[in-house]
Amino acid sequence: VQLVESGGGLVQAGDSLGLSCTASGVVFSRYTMAWFRQAPGKEREFVSAMRWNDGSIYYRHSVRDRFTITRDNVRGTVYLQMDSLKPEDTAVYYCAAGQSFGDVHGTGSYDYWGQGTQVTVSS
Repeated sequence: VQLVESGGGLVQAGDSLGLSCTASGVVFSRYTMAWFRQAPGKEREFVSAMRWNDGSIYYRHSVRDRFTITRDNVRGTVYLQMDSLKPEDTAVYYCAAGQSFGDVHGTGSYDYWGQGTQVTVSS
């Protein structure tokens, strides 16, 4: 199983950036897909998730209305469109895949993780 993220980079505050995560080795359509992030010296935190079974979407409060998660089950890819970026969004962003019906906000609900992609937002 492999999750490969792409799309990170250095942008200025207020800019937009899109992340992609392509999965291989799993039946993508049967996995809840999520994005987490981890800033230096901080714990990994939930950003957004989309359940596979009913399409329910979740966002952490601080990114709601700025970030959009989508998925393409044919391409086996999950996306995170990030608009109106802020310096506090700076982190390594990880995608994750899981089949648990539990809390999507917890790292323990996910079986597979990508290697991460750096997002840096300058002020």
